[in-house]
Amino acid sequence: MSDLVFRSLPYTDPVVQRLLEEIYLDQTERYGGPDAAAVDPAEFAPPRGDFLTAWQYGEPVGCAGWRSDGENDAELKRMYTVPAVRGRGVAIALLAAVEDSARAAGRIRLILNTGPKQPEAIALYEKCGYDPIEPYGHYKDYAEAVFLGRVL
Repeated sequence: MSDLVFRSLPYTDPVVQRLLEEIYLDQTERYGGPDAAAVDPAEFAPPRGDFLTAWQYGEPVGCAGWRSDGENDAELKRMYTVPAVRGRGVAIALLAAVEDSARAAGRIRLILNTGPKQPEAIALYEKCGYDPIEPYGHYKDYAEAVFLGRVL
C-alpha cells in the first residue's frame, strides 16, 4: 500500500482523540460500554511506548499503540481502522508498523487482549501469527477475554 503513511502522534492529539471516540462507540455497540482498562496517555510516549496513526490520501484511517508491559513485552492497545478501509490490508500494515516500533524499542514480544465479540480482530491477529498466551492485566479474570501474543 504505497498510499498508506504512518505517523506517531501523542495520545492526546485531537486526531487520535477522534479515532478513540470511534473505538469507544464500536466497543459500546459490541459490549455495552468502552474498554474499562485504565490507560495513561504518557504510557504511549517513546521510548516506553508509541502511538501510530495510519493515513491514506491525507485522511486518518486507523490507529494503534503499544505500551511497555514489563521489560520485554509491549502491549498492543487501541487498534482500529475506520470501516471504509476494512478488508484492504490497512490493519495488517498498521499492525506490522506497531510491531516494528516495539521491536526498535527493544521489545521482544507483542501481547494483546480482545473479546469474543470482535471475531474479525481475532482472525486478523491469528493470521498474523499471534497465539494464545496466559491471561494478564485488567481482564485476566474474565472467562471470555482472549489473550494473544507473538514474538517479535
